[in-house]
Amino acid sequence: MLNIGGLTPFTTIDYPGKLAAVIFCQGCSWRCSYCHNQHLLTTGQRGEIAWEEVLVLLEQRQGLLDAVVFSGGEPTLQPSLPDALVAVRQLGFLTGLHTGGSFPDRLAACLPHLDWVGMDLKAPFDCYDKITGLTGSGTAAEQSAMLLLESAVVHQFRTTVDPFLLQEGRIEKLKQMVAGWGEQLVLQECRPD
Repeated sequence: MLNIGGLTPFTTIDYPGKLAAVIFCQGCSWRCSYCHNQHLLTTGQRGEIAWEEVLVLLEQRQGLLDAVVFSGGEPTLQPSLPDALVAVRQLGFLTGLHTGGSFPDRLAACLPHLDWVGMDLKAPFDCYDKITGLTGSGTAAEQSAMLLLESAVVHQFRTTVDPFLLQEGRIEKLKQMVAGWGEQLVLQECRPD
């Protein structure tokens, strides 16, 4: 069902205020230089863990965990993500998503099955191509951000403070953009190692 590159069975930091497991989906179309999950970038690579194994683990964790977060790579790259979210909810877990917003149509299909989304904003939208290495990525991210803002899903906008953002007032522009939406931008430390 899903191509899974890794699994964290217990975390307190990936879904605000909840005990969660994290499923790391294999594949991403963007190539951000500071990505801390570069081993998950390759698309089409066979996953390390079968979806059936994940479901068995989650069944064993019922009553112990509050939520399951889908991270990556980029989870919305996988067409079966909405079905996976439904399956996790049927087990009684809250559902979370970490996304860069690269596939707004797939995000739209997932929103009815999500309880929380953490969206990584890479830069002001007109600078995205320089971070992601993909033309048009800023347009996709902007569409995804608008979908989140229009939805009833609890969400958080955050950014990794890459040195690129510290030049030419980009971080200030990004903060102002998010503040204009009535939101607060959460800053994450860039770990180049």
